[in-house]
Amino acid sequence: MSSSWFVYIASSAAGKLYIGISTDTDRRLKEHNAGRGARFALQNGPLHLVYVSPPLENQSAARKREIELKSWPRPKKLRLISGELI
Repeated sequence: MSSSWFVYIASSAAGKLYIGISTDTDRRLKEHNAGRGARFALQNGPLHLVYVSPPLENQSAARKREIELKSWPRPKKLRLISGELI
C-alpha cells in the first residue's frame, strides 16, 4: 500500500514561508521544529503549517508541485494559503 504525498507550506514567526513535501506533514513539522530538517527552521525559529495540499499520488507528483509553488511570487503563495487558488 502506498502513502499519499502532500506539499506543505510552513510559516515562521517572522512570516517567512517554507515549502516542502511529506507523507506525514504533522510529523515533518515536528522534525523541523526539533532541529531535524531543513536549515530554514533552525535559522528562522519554530514553524507552523499554513497550507497542506490535497493528496498527490506519488513523490514525483509532489516534487513537481513543490517546484512549481517555489517558483511562484510571494503574493501568489499567499493567495494559495488563503484559499483563493487551488
